[in-house]
Amino acid sequence: MITDADFVGAKAALFCGDALLTCLRDTHPGLPWPGMWDLPGGGREGDESPESCLLRELAEEFGLSLHPARLTWRIDLPSMTDPSRPSHFFAGPITRAELATIRFGDEGQGWALMPIRDFLTHSRAIPEMQRRVRLALTAGAIPR
Repeated sequence: MITDADFVGAKAALFCGDALLTCLRDTHPGLPWPGMWDLPGGGREGDESPESCLLRELAEEFGLSLHPARLTWRIDLPSMTDPSRPSHFFAGPITRAELATIRFGDEGQGWALMPIRDFLTHSRAIPEMQRRVRLALTAGAIPR
């Protein structure tokens, strides 16, 4: 039986109006999806919860600190790296004031507030992240 104790990591679609917070992945050898547009989040450390994992990654990657209540939607899906284990995908709002405080970390080449429609059609966006954003849109988790 798969439980939260087995999860691999967490990602999130953080929306500001009709745009998403995105990051451009590094191109280090061996890194999955090098040079592609991704969403905040990453792998689990220790025994952290899915929310703690996502919020820690958000702080490391963007210097942002959000309250867990800001994660307004969640779906559990097979991990992209190990389909026998779950990953968690969240959605929630982020404000322009919060975006103005971003201190981008050392993971990734940069970040962008990308229009949702551009992310969904971008040839260099991770296809599974595009699919997950579509799931969130269909569920009404991201206002359009």
